[in-house]
Amino acid sequence: MSTYQTEKKEEKFSNKKILLIVIGILVLANLVTLFLFYQNNQESETALQSNKRELAETYNKLESISNELDLKIEEIQKLGGDVEELRLIRETLEQEKEQLQNDQQLAQKRYNQIRNRVEGYRELLLRKDEEISQLKKLNDALYSENTELKEEQRKLNRTLSEVQSDKQQLAQKVEQASKLTAENIKVVGLSGNGKAKERDRYRNNQIEQMQLSFNLAKNEVAPVEGKDIFVRVLEPDGSVIFDVAKGSGTFMLDGKEIFYTMKKEILYDNTGQEVSFLYDKGSDYVEGRHTVEIYTDDYVIGKTNFEIR
Repeated sequence: MSTYQTEKKEEKFSNKKILLIVIGILVLANLVTLFLFYQNNQESETALQSNKRELAETYNKLESISNELDLKIEEIQKLGGDVEELRLIRETLEQEKEQLQNDQQLAQKRYNQIRNRVEGYRELLLRKDEEISQLKKLNDALYSENTELKEEQRKLNRTLSEVQSDKQQLAQKVEQASKLTAENIKVVGLSGNGKAKERDRYRNNQIEQMQLSFNLAKNEVAPVEGKDIFVRVLEPDGSVIFDVAKGSGTFMLDGKEIFYTMKKEILYDNTGQEVSFLYDKGSDYVEGRHTVEIYTDDYVIGKTNFEIR
C-alpha cells in the first residue's frame, strides 16, 4: 500500500472519529437540556404544590379567625360592648378568604399581604379577649351593685309594706272603734188617739203608728259629721216593709242594693243624742215577730223586735 493511500485512510478515520465525537457531544447536550427541562418542570410543579398548600393553610387560618370573630362578636354583644369595628374587620376578612379561594394564581405580592395580615388578626383577637375580660369585670361589678340595690329595694319595699300594713291595721282599728252604736232602742205603738203603748206584743187594732227611738252612744273616736240612718222593719218571713210614699227606698250594703223602710239624715255630735222615727201603719201588720234593724255607713248599729198578734 502506498503512502498516499495510507494517509487517505488515516484522514477518513480521523474525520469519522471527529464526526462521532460531535454526534456524541450533541447527544449529550440534548440529554443535558432534557434533564434541565425536566428538573425545571419538577421545581415548578413543586413550587406550585407548595403555593397551593400555603394558600390552603392561609385560608384555613382565615377561616379559623373568622369563626373566632363570630364568637367574640356574640360575646361582646351579650356584655353590652361595641362590635361595629369587629363587623367591618370580619367583612374584610371574608373578602380576603374569597380571593384566596377563587384566585389560585393570586399575585404573590397580594398573597403575602393577606398572609401577613393573619398575625394582625390574631393580635386583634387577643386584644378583644382583654376587652371581653374588662367587660366581664364591669358586668360583674354592675351585677353585684344591682343585686345590692335590689336587696335594698326589697328591704325598703318590705318596710313600706309593713308600714302600709300597719297603717291599714290602724285604719281598720280606727274604723272599727269609730263605729256608732244604737242604745236604749225602743219600739212604741201609738193608738189612733196618740196614746203610747210600750210593750213587746201588739194587736193590729192597738197600733196605728210605730215609733222607734234610740240613743247614739258617745264615741270619742268617731268624728262629728252628717250621717244617714236607715231602718229596716222585717216581717216574720223576712220581707221588708216597704212603701215609697212613706219614705222607703234602697241603699247599698256589701255591694248589694237592699230595701229600707225609713231613713233620716242627722248630724252626729257625739253627745249621746236621741234619734226617733215615726211610721204610719197604713195596712195591718202581718201577725208574728217583726225584726227592726238600724244601719249607718253600711253596717248595723242596733237591732230589736216586736210581735203582732
